Amino acid sequence: MVAWFDNSSEISFVATNGGHCREGATEPRPQHKKKRHHRCKVPTLNRENMDDNRQEQQSHDGPAGMAPDGVIESNWSEAVENFDDMGLREELLRGIYAYGFEKPSAIQQRAITPCIAGRDVIAQAQSGTGKTATFSIAILQLIDTSLNECQALILAPTRELASQIQKVVISLGDFLKAQCHACIGGTNVRDDMRRLEQGCHIVVGTPGRVHDMISRNVLRTSNIKLFVLDEADEMLSRGFKDQIQDVFRKLPSDVQVILLSATMPADVLEVSQHFMRDPVKILVKKEELTLEGIKQFYVDVKFEDWKLGTLCDLYDTLSITQAVIFCNTRRKVDQLTEEMTEKTFTVSAMHGDMEQRDRDLIMKQFRTGSSRVLITTDLLARGIDVQQVSLVINYDLPTLRENYIHRIGRGGRFGRKGVAINFVTEQDKRVLADIEKHYNTSIEEMPANLADMI
Repeated sequence: MVAWFDNSSEISFVATNGGHCREGATEPRPQHKKKRHHRCKVPTLNRENMDDNRQEQQSHDGPAGMAPDGVIESNWSEAVENFDDMGLREELLRGIYAYGFEKPSAIQQRAITPCIAGRDVIAQAQSGTGKTATFSIAILQLIDTSLNECQALILAPTRELASQIQKVVISLGDFLKAQCHACIGGTNVRDDMRRLEQGCHIVVGTPGRVHDMISRNVLRTSNIKLFVLDEADEMLSRGFKDQIQDVFRKLPSDVQVILLSATMPADVLEVSQHFMRDPVKILVKKEELTLEGIKQFYVDVKFEDWKLGTLCDLYDTLSITQAVIFCNTRRKVDQLTEEMTEKTFTVSAMHGDMEQRDRDLIMKQFRTGSSRVLITTDLLARGIDVQQVSLVINYDLPTLRENYIHRIGRGGRFGRKGVAINFVTEQDKRVLADIEKHYNTSIEEMPANLADMI
């Protein structure tokens, strides 16, 4: 029997600086006092049980305004179809077009406007649709580059994602001369302190390092007017909640809050009520989450021991493109990498136990194409954009179904076509059925002509 566990708990935010929120409070904070512009071939899966599962209904016991499936409907319909019509600074527009954008994506059309109008925003869209650029553009529109103080703080769940966000912000803000620093673990603390003491407009980082810099009083928060949580479900519902709470308490009481993610479980939306003011909600329904352009397949490997042989059979297909292979544990990543290497297959690996400099080198090699097959954990699942990836293999199905969408999103960034392959043992069949039910999708058996689809 397989059961899903929400790796989360309720969070109570307690105000310590002028009424950010109250413990157990459900009402929004007061409105702003001032306007902010702001291998194997075996029988297929039994679909009968899956169809039965799809008939099950869950009762609704969520907060007001939330649909029974735990998704709040959008309350913002305005869309601006061109960057030129958003009222953006000329220098920012130059940066946007120089970066290669021509027309805003769906989430950008809807979310940039309320963000630059100063509204608190919860924005949900599929991976690879431009969420990073959404909040980056809003930040660059709102900051005052003549003020050499931190005015926007962005938190991200991984060092790699934080570093990527920094690159996007710097590129988009090139003509504004905007300064953005990344505070991430695994780097020299003194370097961070020195850079922050010099001043910068935007700070992006991981929760632990950012909290440390605030505690040392080198990251000054008095001028911060925007607080962004990227991959908010990961940030709030898995292991980062205490740091998020501590950081939030140090921010000005009227700080604008923006949450972005590809998935928004009900508990995260409920928690957000404690520190967001009447937020604009721009969300997609759960059944819309499976990524367009990504073909999803499964291989019934039957037993765990059959996975390696299946992967070896697929290697020639993997190496014609760039592929990411996901395992659920760091030990499995190391074990699979060793086994593949012993069989003379060229692979690289990355997980959180590695030194930061090694992780940076591996990511650089993968981005440039010198490394073509990367074995990793969910460390890479969220937000890391490697343009050439068109194949994702779930060697292990994710333990959290919300991570499925993040993983397969590596194979179809920004509308490109991609393929996702799921290795399924006998014990995994109910898990796969649950994923299909959750995303209202059908995952078919892998065809013989897989290479033609990549």
